[in-house]
Amino acid sequence: MRKLSPGSRPLKGTLEVPGDKSIAHRALILGSLAEGEMRILSLPAGGDVRSTRDCLSRLGADLSPDGEALVLRGRGLSGLKAPAGPLDCGNSGTTMRLLMGLLAGQGGEAVLTGDPSLSRRPMRRVSEPLTLMGAAFELAEDAHAPIRIRGRRPLSPLEYRLPVPSAQVKSAILLAALQADGETTLDDPFGTRDHTERMLRLMGGPERVRLEGTRITLRPGPLRCPAELRIPGDPSSAAYWAAAASLIPGSALTVKGVLLNPTRMGLFDVLRDMGARLNIRQQAAPSWEPVGDIRSEHSRLVGVRVPAARIPALVDEVPLLAVIACAAHGETRIEGLAELRVKESDRLKATADGLNALGGEVRVADDALVIQGPRLLRGAAVETHGDHRLALAFAVAAAAAEGTTTLSDAECAAVSYPGFLEALEARTA
Repeated sequence: MRKLSPGSRPLKGTLEVPGDKSIAHRALILGSLAEGEMRILSLPAGGDVRSTRDCLSRLGADLSPDGEALVLRGRGLSGLKAPAGPLDCGNSGTTMRLLMGLLAGQGGEAVLTGDPSLSRRPMRRVSEPLTLMGAAFELAEDAHAPIRIRGRRPLSPLEYRLPVPSAQVKSAILLAALQADGETTLDDPFGTRDHTERMLRLMGGPERVRLEGTRITLRPGPLRCPAELRIPGDPSSAAYWAAAASLIPGSALTVKGVLLNPTRMGLFDVLRDMGARLNIRQQAAPSWEPVGDIRSEHSRLVGVRVPAARIPALVDEVPLLAVIACAAHGETRIEGLAELRVKESDRLKATADGLNALGGEVRVADDALVIQGPRLLRGAAVETHGDHRLALAFAVAAAAAEGTTTLSDAECAAVSYPGFLEALEARTA
């Protein structure tokens, strides 16, 4: 339990957020499969990335700290080894799903496990296409972890259309495709985040990854580590600060060095539609990922409709968007949220329950959230269900509410953003 009280000061000045964990997972995994040495800077310290790092070490990856950097010496496509025991993915769905793709082409046998929350999440959506490529999987009842993998080397190429909007499924297939004996083509009609494709082009050359409309074609072959890779600031983490500044009167806050990938900017696009005072400025120098600064000021917000097509670019921030909508004038309807029912918790129901406990007016309508505003939130006891995204979103709600809010299992916020609760309290106290 943690008690959070609204502060007496607006959010001002500048800050930086931890490195983006989606990119960090991919840098560690692809770097381990590449050749050469790479210094990784701004690697986030959260539990999810630590799970990937620990699992790769168990597979024989060469990872060593060097001051504020992590030095990774790539093992090549066939240089990893079979683990001596199960690989614990902790709470990280990204770790488990991406390792399924990596291990599918390694030729040995491995078992992936996770905590109780991760062990409830669906994994057949990943194992099915990888089985078509030649790997073998044994899943627990209801297609959950633990997962036993018998890899094959080389795998068969694949033509596949994603049935669900999941960058994790797409990335698992691309990792397997690196270890196939021909070109693999994926169709991603949802436009999910493209960090894996960008990093494959960085490490393998642009000619290895062809992008044609929604289709991605990957030619297998060796990768090469760049000498240095700096992880940009996590836009999901920046979103909590931008939202808090929008909600707390008198605030004007700039988050510097943030990843501005278009597939990750959905929350900021919706904030603009709601009338938020945002200034997003991209750095002039070209990079493998766009990076820049985000300034947010206190704003008068209006309710909007967010159709399902916009959800892939903001899926992690839906609970936070619901918090923001409680302060907006009119109705906000967020559609296409079926995927939120199989996250670390049933985020759809848990978001509504938590905000209603705080005095919001939120209802679940099929696979949508409908929020009526504005509503003055008041401190209450709120359940996080051990879900880091809920803990972070409800912490922002608590900062803008009247009275003290008590969050259960608030420490789970450290899975993706260690130190956020302390930093928010320090800046508003």
